[in-house]
Amino acid sequence: MSAPAPKEQASESLVTVVVALVANALIAVAKTVAAVFTGSASMVAEAAHSWADAGNEIFLLIAERQGRRPRDESHPRGYGRDTYIWSLFAAVGLFTAGSVVSLWHGASQLTSTSAHENYVVNYVVLAIAFVLEGISFRQAVGQTRGEAATFGLRPLSFINRTSNPTLRAVFLEDFVALIGIAFATIGIGLHQLTGNAVWDALGSIAIGVLLGAAAIFLINRNRQFLVGQTVSPELWDRALTALLEREAVERVTYLHLEYVGASRCFLVAAVDLTGDDAEPLLAVRLRRLEAEIEEREFVEDAVLTLSTPDEAALVPAVHKHL
Repeated sequence: MSAPAPKEQASESLVTVVVALVANALIAVAKTVAAVFTGSASMVAEAAHSWADAGNEIFLLIAERQGRRPRDESHPRGYGRDTYIWSLFAAVGLFTAGSVVSLWHGASQLTSTSAHENYVVNYVVLAIAFVLEGISFRQAVGQTRGEAATFGLRPLSFINRTSNPTLRAVFLEDFVALIGIAFATIGIGLHQLTGNAVWDALGSIAIGVLLGAAAIFLINRNRQFLVGQTVSPELWDRALTALLEREAVERVTYLHLEYVGASRCFLVAAVDLTGDDAEPLLAVRLRRLEAEIEEREFVEDAVLTLSTPDEAALVPAVHKHL
């Protein structure tokens, strides 16, 4: 069974989160100063967005640290699900501190008649923010492409399916941040051209809707992994093939793979071992095979049982149509 997520990927995820944290912290300060100086509703929304992102990166750093703790007697399948819990907190923070604040401030400014001065300040800050967000996004895209290639997936499809919640969060937050900067620029620009502050307020509302959609998506994906997300059919097929390639395994009649962390799975299988050993020796061989499987990077815990004679053997999909 090949290891789709070696330890180097965990280190890369940490780098991705740190880059995003530094970028968002700098951007949040700059946007806040611009928002106070100009009073732009869109800039207030962008400042709230960046502070929410910066706070979220702290949650994601905790997620990376907590999720990588080795398993022990009280947690035989490790602490990987902690990653989803802290990532869920980050997603909720994005919704409350980012989306709700942006929507509320935008709605409250719909009746504003103020005319902004110093539009240049907003444009300069947004341009700097775009560059910094672009640097962070480039790091996330680089990691995404590398890991997606392992599974033969397109980057966006991989982001939806990956078991790595920190990579998904940083990728989506940076992507949404770039779109949010475009919304803010359009809102401020139309305000400047028309003299109507409604456009600025609508920019803030658009950013709030965008953040809300991203947050709901992240919340839902983390929830799915927390309640028990099974692996993709392609990965399940690869695992079955790897089991059948072992000399000790005659056939496999049941196989279940469930994520218990980022690129870490709990494997349960019913197998028929080769030979005709007595029951005590079979138990020893099963435990030995479990230990061998757990040496793989992808498997956190493996539990094997013996197949009954009447159970049908599982066949890898690659062989079903031959």
